[in-house]
Amino acid sequence: MSHAAAHVAHHFDDAEQQFAAANMGMWVFLATEVLFFGGMFLGYTVYRSRYPHAWAAGSHHQDVVLGTINTALLLVSSLTVALAVHAAATGRGRRVFWYLAMTIAFGIGFLGIKGYEYAHKVHERLFPGPNFTLLKVLEKHAPAGAHVGHMVRIDDRRLLFDVEGRELLFTVPEDVAITLDKHPVELSELRPGTAMTVETSPSDSNRARRIEAQSDQVELYLSFYFAMTGLHALHMLIGIPILAAIAVMAWRGRFSPEYYTPVEIGGLYWHFVDIVWVFLFPLLYLVG
Repeated sequence: MSHAAAHVAHHFDDAEQQFAAANMGMWVFLATEVLFFGGMFLGYTVYRSRYPHAWAAGSHHQDVVLGTINTALLLVSSLTVALAVHAAATGRGRRVFWYLAMTIAFGIGFLGIKGYEYAHKVHERLFPGPNFTLLKVLEKHAPAGAHVGHMVRIDDRRLLFDVEGRELLFTVPEDVAITLDKHPVELSELRPGTAMTVETSPSDSNRARRIEAQSDQVELYLSFYFAMTGLHALHMLIGIPILAAIAVMAWRGRFSPEYYTPVEIGGLYWHFVDIVWVFLFPLLYLVG
């Protein structure tokens, strides 16, 4: 009995039929994954078209350098997993093991960097929820002498403003320049909790002369960021132990040029994970 025939399940006629079924099954599974991610990409597209300035402001919080490093890690991991498939097809089982080990190492490195990014955003209170704040991005762009904080309420033309726990009251003249995501708006259009910069005249620090606000839709952008990258990271957490199991099988000599279906199927899954990130990186990191 050949090496391939030894791995043929009883409900298949031969090894070729079994491989074709496994290959088609994986492609069908990946098609459902495309639909799964596609819904999130569609939602992202709709809201980005409605709030382009908020999306650009939110992208300023992304570390493009770390995102680029992670992109490089995944692209190289696609190469190593492809080399693993080629090694399996040519009967070099130990090389399959080492190529998959390298792929796993790159994947773990990716997750480590992503974990660092998540921790940094949580520390900066950029995680969607009751503690979310945009003070950092406003402080970065605020003019000298401006007050940076959150609006508490509006009473006629008086603005109650919270700056790091200290409440300030400003009178807003009728001709004051008010912008929301760089677009002119009325004071009544701003909602409590909106992060903003209030610039005042040196001669009258209680009278606002310019208000620059960032809409709460930046929080929506970050919600998409955590949801989409978190789902992608979950797929990697599933893929790494799968590749590890295949690597152990390769080390034990389970594969040959006649039978290496698990390596081929595992490689397809990993390529899909890499392709998803190739789309996520520019959409989330390079918006602005």
